[in-house]
Amino acid sequence: QVQLVESGGGIVQPGGSLRLSCVGSGLAFETYSMGWYRHTARKERELVATITSDGGTTNYGDSVKGRFTISKDNAKNTVYLQMNNMKPADTAVYYCKAQFTYARGSVYELWGQGTQVTVSS
Repeated sequence: QVQLVESGGGIVQPGGSLRLSCVGSGLAFETYSMGWYRHTARKERELVATITSDGGTTNYGDSVKGRFTISKDNAKNTVYLQMNNMKPADTAVYYCKAQFTYARGSVYELWGQGTQVTVSS
């Protein structure tokens, strides 16, 4: 079964840290670029971070730069999101996405089921 499963969400106080994990199965994980996105209470989808298939290049949304770190372990079929110095505005459902781009440019995307992160005192 091809799927992504996120874990690590929960409740954290402002200034605290969490690490999210996303494990892929049924796919050639090392060939996929990965990303973390989040949906806020206002239902907006926001890019959090992306990483290339080899883990060599990362990209971050402006609101998380300097606080969040994305990493990829192809041996474990896992992508991580380390979140530090968290703020109430980081409260959202976080989704993991795998993306494969074919030679002719078409794209295949696979999404996880999401994990809730709440930042509150």
